Amino acid sequence: MHYKRVVIKIGTSTLTDEDGHLNLPHMRILVEQVVAMSQQGREVILVTSGAVGAGMGKLGLKTRPQSVREKQAAAAVGQTFLMHHYEELFNENGLNVAQILLTQEDMRTRERYLNARNTIMTLLEYKVIPIINENDTVAVDEIRFGDNDTLSALVASKVEADLLIILSDVAGLYTSDPRKDKDAEMIHTVDMIDEEVEKIALKSTGSARGVGGMYTKIQAAKIATTSGVMVVIADGMKPGILTEVFQGDDIGTKFLPRHEKISGRKKWIAFANKSSGKIFVDAGAAKALLKMGKSLLPSGITDVEGPFRLGDMVTVVDQDGDEIARGLVSFSSDEIEKIKGKKTSEIMKLIGHKDYDEVIHRDNLVIL
Repeated sequence: MHYKRVVIKIGTSTLTDEDGHLNLPHMRILVEQVVAMSQQGREVILVTSGAVGAGMGKLGLKTRPQSVREKQAAAAVGQTFLMHHYEELFNENGLNVAQILLTQEDMRTRERYLNARNTIMTLLEYKVIPIINENDTVAVDEIRFGDNDTLSALVASKVEADLLIILSDVAGLYTSDPRKDKDAEMIHTVDMIDEEVEKIALKSTGSARGVGGMYTKIQAAKIATTSGVMVVIADGMKPGILTEVFQGDDIGTKFLPRHEKISGRKKWIAFANKSSGKIFVDAGAAKALLKMGKSLLPSGITDVEGPFRLGDMVTVVDQDGDEIARGLVSFSSDEIEKIKGKKTSEIMKLIGHKDYDEVIHRDNLVIL
């Protein structure tokens, strides 16, 4: 496989042992493989978990903290410990590293989103390995990514990576949970992530030291593949795993990218923003959006779920309850409640103004 720009997500279960301490020998093995990739001319970005897990080991905790404040304390202790070892290992091989800590708010705000992208791209120009983690010490439930699988997919989308490798304690996507079902079979290639694939992923569980299970990895793969990025989920504990992926061996589960790439702005609309509500549409509106490339007009709206304001990102849902699109709205949820099912000529009479005909203009809409 020839991939120039690669994002590698390393999970907590790959970096730490069962007691939560950093597994330094294995960390060294992974770093050496990343160094080899860099020496081959590839640009590599690491998205690393392990700060909370490393902090657990330093604080003598036997189980993963449950409260936000305990997680933040463990992350504060563990993050410096984690980066210290990354820096040492990469420096031994003549490479510099840079730490980048992000929260969901950094993705929601367009200016901060672009600033983060520019920083990462500049570091790559300097041949520096960016090491990214969620800023657990300040993130709270309302702004946290929830897992670094999602963060890695957003980063891969943001920097237009060719490949995202998610290293896990599970070797890939199986037909059922391999830890419970001895007849579970590996699914080596997924052409499209549909409802059936998501149902299979829900049968898997996360590890005691990590956050995201297989379902979060599938959702991350959906973000990345929709952005045109190939995704591979593989066993992070397998010796030489990164080398094997690049040798083209049938390793883990491969998720094929969508052929038609979406623009950087639409990536931000679709994935960097947290949905503020839902707009439900009838069959005619769904067809117009999916098949005819149209904007969303009030006449095709059957219901609205808010509250949200003008400019917020919302999801568009069809009659079957499936999310078919995301977009930035031109009206608030209260206004859409009044104009739903109506013609555009009636908007002025119903709400007292009409700055737009479209509830979501095509330029602000991403089909999923």
